[in-house]
Amino acid sequence: MNPLSRFSPAILLAAFAVCPVLRADVKLPPVFSDHMVLQRDMAVPVWGVAAPEEEVTVSIAGQTRSTKADAKGLWRVKLDPLKVGPALTLTVKGKNTLTLKDVLVGEVWVGSGQSNMAGTAGGYAKSDENLAKILASGPLPKIRHLHSRGAGWQEATPQTMANFGAILLPFGLRLQQELDVPVGLMLGAVGGTPSGYWLTEEMFQTDAAGKAVVQKFAATYQIEPLQKRYEADLAAWEKASTAAKAEKKNPPRRPNPPGKPGEATGGKIGNLFEAHIRGFVGYGIRGVLWDQGESGTAIVGVDQFTLMGALIRGWRQAWGQGEFPFLYVQKPSGGGPAWDPEHAVTKQANKFAPLPAQVPADGHYRETHIHIQSYPQTAMVTSTDLGSGVHPTNKSGYGERAARVALAVAYGKKVEFYGPVYESHTVEGGKVRVRFTHVGQGLAFKHGEKLQGFAIAGEDKNFHWATAVIAGDTVLLTSEQVARPVAVRYAWASVHPWANLFNQDGLPAQSFRTDDWK
Repeated sequence: MNPLSRFSPAILLAAFAVCPVLRADVKLPPVFSDHMVLQRDMAVPVWGVAAPEEEVTVSIAGQTRSTKADAKGLWRVKLDPLKVGPALTLTVKGKNTLTLKDVLVGEVWVGSGQSNMAGTAGGYAKSDENLAKILASGPLPKIRHLHSRGAGWQEATPQTMANFGAILLPFGLRLQQELDVPVGLMLGAVGGTPSGYWLTEEMFQTDAAGKAVVQKFAATYQIEPLQKRYEADLAAWEKASTAAKAEKKNPPRRPNPPGKPGEATGGKIGNLFEAHIRGFVGYGIRGVLWDQGESGTAIVGVDQFTLMGALIRGWRQAWGQGEFPFLYVQKPSGGGPAWDPEHAVTKQANKFAPLPAQVPADGHYRETHIHIQSYPQTAMVTSTDLGSGVHPTNKSGYGERAARVALAVAYGKKVEFYGPVYESHTVEGGKVRVRFTHVGQGLAFKHGEKLQGFAIAGEDKNFHWATAVIAGDTVLLTSEQVARPVAVRYAWASVHPWANLFNQDGLPAQSFRTDDWK
């Protein structure tokens, strides 16, 4: 097999936007530099450019691999798996020689998404005591960080850590402490960005599920009313913009015209993937940690669940490593109470509250985001008991929770990483019995005098709060107002500080519903 077969010329050339390809000097992309971390226990790809047909030799830890650059000057070798040990030196030799020092072998993770992933440790440490302690703890020689906009890998020192990802740094530190190996963190994230910009046009267009959703949406889509509204908004914007300029103020944001089904609005599908992820593709990694969702997809007619499926499949295919773990942070952030409001991880959770008089019915987006975990080797970082808001300030809590999920999902550690998850239910006369997975050490409720947050409905589709009782690993539900229950909901709302089912491992139950009513 051609050693460059997994990397098209476009992919390889993209990594060298600042480097002329047709030169005699051997060159490496920024992903290879001093202080880098190579993924342990799997083949290690190394690639670069040289003069066409130039002989290139790569050496590390007693291994040597040689190849010839192709007609475009592109070359790639694959080293045998490496083991954790002392720092190594990687040498790349052609007509010139490159020497990369202080190379570690350990675990490598990619962090991506929007502002909550892009935010820096220094920025959040002002309101996150634990993050501030990490920054003040001195050098962390086994933690390394690479930013998509940076020139190479950085060691975690008091001078550099403030610019590390605010979620990635505590995430990586927890993994390093638990696994006792070096950890490399690769960050490519941009604030305020939709998921549709983070996969390529090809990934989206070749995704069968995405195509089906677009076709179904297009069948009932009416663009004419949207176009009229846009024209009115544009006229109003022009007037407001003229007034703002006259007053020497910043003009308001120009409205975007309505898009067609399957098209991006306000940007281009794949532009952020090309700018911030393409250079990482092919580098050996353990998995991905994703934090995005507030900005949706920006693709007309495509929901977050469908788009994320295309993104996850597309990234995995691009990397060529199979179904590596893909972890994502739950949205909306916060919204529920915590098992222990004094714990460092959960102390910014919403305070427990009494049940509202009416049963809420605004859980659609929360449900959509929870559903993403149904994709293979994909796990959600539960956040309902963490800090709330668009930009939660306790990033160390989010990093710690993400590491807990990674330890279980990626490394097989025997640690519970979810709260109770709905499995099934049965109707027993006027009662409903709900069964769960991830009961951990057992079901429990916290705060208040009783378990609450469940609602049941009959055929009239009117939900009423249920009396809920824990019965072993199940919950038994009844309501005097529902003689013949047919549907159950739990915490089915954007914010639910009144829902208090946990497992005794301290993790909150996930929201769910058994109906598909609008």
